[in-house]
Amino acid sequence: MFPRNTLRTTVLLAASATALAACSKKAPEELPPPPAPAEVQEETTAEPSGPVVGTQQHFENAVGSSTTIYFDTDRFNVDSADAAALQEQAQYFARFPQLTFTIEGHADERGTREYNLALGERRANAAKNYLVSLGVGTDRIRTISYGKERPVALASNEAAWAQNRRAASVIIN
Repeated sequence: MFPRNTLRTTVLLAASATALAACSKKAPEELPPPPAPAEVQEETTAEPSGPVVGTQQHFENAVGSSTTIYFDTDRFNVDSADAAALQEQAQYFARFPQLTFTIEGHADERGTREYNLALGERRANAAKNYLVSLGVGTDRIRTISYGKERPVALASNEAAWAQNRRAASVIIN
């Protein structure tokens, strides 16, 4: 005969196996339908209807020809036409406070390189100071002078010189 503990262990094992077998699941005769696919919203890859905010093109579209102001010979004062252009710029920069920009000072080809660099700097600073007076933060504006090094008009006449005496605002990307 079996010892009493061995018999008890065997009976418990058999009962456990029977209980586990009774709990097993039968495969269903018909499987449920698969879950419906989750709706995934696709990102639109369409091009925006206009230039992206923060680009030079957006700035130019918003303020038109007011991205650049012009000066008289050997001058760096902001006249009434320049003031109107700078006011348009200030309104643009008020709408987009995250943007930073550079004001580039330029001169015509007459005069020495050193003189024109200094004049370009005074022109850029005059535009910057006016924008600051309209509420644009100084930390958003950088200035640089190119003097006569980057002309937009290459002729040597008054019409070309007038186009080159300028301060141009350029968005920093």
